[in-house]
Amino acid sequence: MASPHDHAPAGTGLDPAQMIAEARRAFFVMFGFLCLVWATQLVNWLLDGRMAMMHGIRPHDPDTLKYLLTAPFLHANWQHLEGNSGPLFVFGFLAAYRGVRKFLGLTAMLVVTSGMTVWLFQDGDTVTVGASGLVYGYLGYVVLRGLFDRNLIDSLIGLVMGASFAYVLTAAVPGTPGVSWLGHLGGLVGGLVGAWLFRDRSPGPAAVPSADGTLPVPAPAPGAKGAQASAAPASPRAALLKELDDLGL
Repeated sequence: MASPHDHAPAGTGLDPAQMIAEARRAFFVMFGFLCLVWATQLVNWLLDGRMAMMHGIRPHDPDTLKYLLTAPFLHANWQHLEGNSGPLFVFGFLAAYRGVRKFLGLTAMLVVTSGMTVWLFQDGDTVTVGASGLVYGYLGYVVLRGLFDRNLIDSLIGLVMGASFAYVLTAAVPGTPGVSWLGHLGGLVGGLVGAWLFRDRSPGPAAVPSADGTLPVPAPAPGAKGAQASAAPASPRAALLKELDDLGL
């Protein structure tokens, strides 16, 4: 009798029911995060923007290092928040739907890489706030995660999303007025590194024993006298993984 993991998507270690549950959690996590960000901006607006000025990142100022934790929740104005909300939800959901716990660890990492890049290298006469560093981090994570996890669906999603939002990468280079390209770059690099650090480490699917308890072994290939044949793939998914291995992916 096959185990539940024989029907799980490659590289996930989860069966379909678990994946649906994780996707549901991811949706509510991102919905709650957006609600929190919008509620914070409402308070900031009522205070004429003083909240963002007081709790943003000021480069090279040790007293503002603690504001690395608050800056992603704050925005300069409503237009700033509106521009971040769509990509934040889309890429945040894609980053979280295969594991909310990994997603929370990734988010903590992006807060540090994006904020510290600003704190270390930004001009000293600025205050930086906004969730765009997280957006770039989630983008980088989603694009590379499928390759590291050898998951064909995630790879395709990453390529499509990367192509669809390629224009946002232009804000990760110098020259955009009023935009902290360093924060974007720090988040993007953090997401790329996070795709490797948080890669799936679960073992691949094992071959399913037959009724007599033996594993299926194919007949030796013609001309391979006395050679021990390797075990046959347990499923078409295993065959796909072998093809990816042969391609070096």
